[in-house]
Amino acid sequence: MAIPLRSDAELAALAGGGSELAFREIYRAYARPVYWLAHGIVGNAPDAEDVLQETFLVAWRKLPQLTLAGDSLLPWLATICRFQASNRARMLQRDRHRTASDPEEADRVAAPVDVAQQVVDGQLVELILAQVAELGPLDREIFRLCAAEGYAYQAAAEALGVSHGVVRNRLSRIRTRLRTTAREEA
Repeated sequence: MAIPLRSDAELAALAGGGSELAFREIYRAYARPVYWLAHGIVGNAPDAEDVLQETFLVAWRKLPQLTLAGDSLLPWLATICRFQASNRARMLQRDRHRTASDPEEADRVAAPVDVAQQVVDGQLVELILAQVAELGPLDREIFRLCAAEGYAYQAAAEALGVSHGVVRNRLSRIRTRLRTTAREEA
């Protein structure tokens, strides 16, 4: 049985109107990529989990005023995440300085925030999102379910009403296309 699929714009409008079910669907769709983006910035799982929660808390508050520019909420969520993660990294840096007996030791121990790497990572996310936006509707849904939400091939196939082989083959082509694009930009 295929599940009804809603666009991000529909989900954002429903969630902005107070629908917790629509917001849960957005969370399930984008929690994983937002977490990994946060982890890349803050460098550890506990802080990345905090940033993930902060990102979605801010998103919940801002959804009523959101006018979605593209087909995906991910660029908007990634922007919120980068801001929240950068704030957390600065806060952790300040805390290390306050609690260290020797401030110079705190500087040596603290992992510096690599702003240049954050920019490169952000550009790569934008590039991947642009490539995904160019995919056909079925390929976008396969990518969303398998790559972003972690569905197994069979579960994605059942949700989309296609065969396991269709999901496996299309996802393989999508990943190859994204890897090629990423390498060309590097």
